[in-house]
Amino acid sequence: MYSPDICQKARKSRDHRFDGLFYVAVKTTGIYCRPICPAPAAKEQNVEYFEHAHNAAEAGFRPCIRCRPDSAPGSYAWLGIQTTAVRAKKMIDEGVLSTQTTADLAQRLGITQRYLNKLFKQFYGTTPKQYALYKQCDFAKQLLQQTALPVAHIAFASGFNSLRRFNDAFARLYQLSPTQLRGSGENSQSHITLYLPFRPPYNWHVLHDFLSKRLIEPVEWLTPYSYGRTFCLDAYDGCFEAYFEAKQHRFKVEIAINDVAGLHLVVSNIKRILDLDADPLFIENHFKSVLPNTFKFTQGLRLPGIWNEFEAGIRAILGQQVSVAAARNLLKTLVNELGEVNHLGQRLFPTPKTMKSNDFSFFKMPARRKDALASFATYCFDSQPNGELDQWLSIKGVGPWTVDYAKMRGQSNPDIYLAGDLGVKKAFAQYGELDVHACAPFRSYLTFQLWQQL
Repeated sequence: MYSPDICQKARKSRDHRFDGLFYVAVKTTGIYCRPICPAPAAKEQNVEYFEHAHNAAEAGFRPCIRCRPDSAPGSYAWLGIQTTAVRAKKMIDEGVLSTQTTADLAQRLGITQRYLNKLFKQFYGTTPKQYALYKQCDFAKQLLQQTALPVAHIAFASGFNSLRRFNDAFARLYQLSPTQLRGSGENSQSHITLYLPFRPPYNWHVLHDFLSKRLIEPVEWLTPYSYGRTFCLDAYDGCFEAYFEAKQHRFKVEIAINDVAGLHLVVSNIKRILDLDADPLFIENHFKSVLPNTFKFTQGLRLPGIWNEFEAGIRAILGQQVSVAAARNLLKTLVNELGEVNHLGQRLFPTPKTMKSNDFSFFKMPARRKDALASFATYCFDSQPNGELDQWLSIKGVGPWTVDYAKMRGQSNPDIYLAGDLGVKKAFAQYGELDVHACAPFRSYLTFQLWQQL
C-alpha cells in the first residue's frame, strides 16, 4: 500500500498511473472512489485510503456512481505477495469459484482450506469466498451501468445461480439495489459492449505489430485500432473485438456470446490476453534499477496473451525450428482443416478432441512433429487443466521452450525468461551481460523488451 502522502498527491493530481492501485473513501459521504474521480476533492482529514476496493466495501463504504470503481484497472497482483496467495487470487479473478468450492481451490493449490483462508486474510484482508462474492457483484455493477441487460440476465452473467441470491449479496455489499445503478446501455442478451480500462502508457502499435505477424485467420482479425477473435470457453462460444481508445485509457470491447452465464469468464480472459492490469511504468522503473544505462527500453509494453494453454502449446510446437511466417501458415492450415464453428458460424481454434486422433496428413512435416501434435492433444484431452504446465515435459516432442512459451502467453505468467530463444540470445549478446535474475518477477517483460531490439 502506498503511503498517505503519495495517495494524497495522486488523488489531487488525478494521476491515471495510480488508477486501481488504491481507493479513496470519504467518511462524510460514506462513498469510496478511484483516485481519478472528477468530483471535487474532499478534505484530507475526511479521507481514508484502501489498497483494494473490496476492503472499502467491507468497511461500509458505497461505490461512487460517478467514477465507478468497478471500471478501474485491476490491482497489481504479483508484487511483494506470497506466491500461493497470488495464484489463489488470480484463479478467483478468473472465476474458479463459480464452479468449484473453496476446498476444491485449496486442493488445486496443494494446501488446506484453513491455510488458504489464513493467507487471504493476511494479504487481502478478507476470505476467498467473500472476495469471490465481491468480484461477482463488481462485475454485475459494471453490467448494470454499461448495458441494458435485464437484471436477471446480469445475475447469471456474473456467476450467481439465482436472482434472489444476487439481490441479497448486492444490497448487503453496496447498500443499494441493482436497479438503483441502472445505466443507459444499448445491448441485447447475446451482444454486449463493455469498456475495459488500462493503466497508461499502453504501446498499442508494438502489440499490433506483434499480433499481425502471428495472426491466425479466420480465428483472429486485426484493424489499425482493434483486435478480434473467436473463442470457446467450456460451454460458451462466440467472438469479441477490442477497440483501442488511447485518450480514454481503455478498450471498447464488443462481445457476442451464446449464453451470458459465461460472460464473466470471457471478460476475465479478454483482460488477461490484453494485459490490462499491468503497471508498465513500475516494471520499467524496476528494470532501470537493475539493468545498464545502455539498455534500450520500449515504453508501455504488454504481454500479448493467447486464449488458452492448449492453443499456446500448439502454437509453440508448430513454431519450433521454423520462422514466424512459416508457423503462421501451418496454424492457418490447421484451423481450416480441423477448426469447428461457433454459434455464429465462425471458425474456432481446434480442440484437443478434434486433434487427438488425427494423422495430420495435410501437413508436409516430419512424422515426429505430427506425433508430437497428436500426443500433446491426447494428453490435454485426457488430463484436467490444473495449471501445472511442467507436466507437459513428459510428452515426447515437447521441451522446456514450448512449456515456457505457453506459460508466458497461455497463462500470462509475468516472470518467464525465454533464455533458449534465438532472438533473445541475439539481443542479449548486444549487452555482453545482464542480471536477468534481478529482473524478477517481470522477466516475461524483459523477454519482450529484448525481442523489440532485433
